[in-house]
Amino acid sequence: MIINTGQRTDIPAFYARWFANRLKDGYVCVRNPYNPEQVSRYRLDPSVVDVIGFCTKNPAPMFQYMELLKDYGQYWFVSLTPYGRDIEPNVPDKHQLIEDFKRLSGIVGIDSVGWRYDPIFLSDRYTMEYHISAFEQIAAALDGYTGTVVISFIDLYPKVRRNFPEAREVSKEDRIIIGRKIIEIAKSHGMTVKPCAEGNDLAPFGADCSGCMKISDYERAIGKNLDVPKKKGARPECACYLSCDIGAYNTCRHFCRYCYANAERTKVIEQSGLHDPESPFIIGNYMKNDKIHDVPQKSWIDPQERIKDMLMD
Repeated sequence: MIINTGQRTDIPAFYARWFANRLKDGYVCVRNPYNPEQVSRYRLDPSVVDVIGFCTKNPAPMFQYMELLKDYGQYWFVSLTPYGRDIEPNVPDKHQLIEDFKRLSGIVGIDSVGWRYDPIFLSDRYTMEYHISAFEQIAAALDGYTGTVVISFIDLYPKVRRNFPEAREVSKEDRIIIGRKIIEIAKSHGMTVKPCAEGNDLAPFGADCSGCMKISDYERAIGKNLDVPKKKGARPECACYLSCDIGAYNTCRHFCRYCYANAERTKVIEQSGLHDPESPFIIGNYMKNDKIHDVPQKSWIDPQERIKDMLMD
């Protein structure tokens, strides 16, 4: 099976020690965000967890714990954007993040790490020309360290409008202009552009619009075929295979103004104050009325692949 860590928060950046403790203890508890008394408990064991998926703006805090992950398949998305602290107040220096990306790629391999350049929005400061220039600089720095770059344009969900009222949609015309140039630059640096839930408008120009985190991406990362249960994407326009996320909303302290997962800053500060790195839960601990459900888990690796591994051993 696949465990995801990055749909609700940034675990490597802020909760690396907690996650390392979960790996050591061999299980993790996750509250249903819509029904908190319902708790899912997952085993963290490479015999049943084939891949752990990460999405982070700062992988460095996990580096000291990478030995704990060596028996798991891994796929990492690392976000590297051109925005300053006016937009991403707590994201580390981008030059350092580039070096950390390279280090991560060296540890897990080029097929197990992708770059996210998203969300893209336009403003007086962050113009079309600014984005194209910044993308070229980052792509050149990451040449040879990844073959994938995911892009998306900002979606103005209610919480985004509240936290970032001056944000505005990027027109279809501008999306195509920016997208075409990004595809051209990425290709020159050995990267395929994967638009995230952006339809097929960029496909004629060379983008892979089939999904940014498909089973084939996980399979390429671990070098094995997966026989997975059928599952719908997170949104109707999403073709990605996302499941079993162990994070919690309103816990990411990057405080990016475009964030889709945080409701408001005060809530994040309150939630973060309840974090205990020794707890099975990322926030809080067991509660009196908890209903614990031990999730049935099994490896999704194709049986023929497992037989080949046994014969090689």
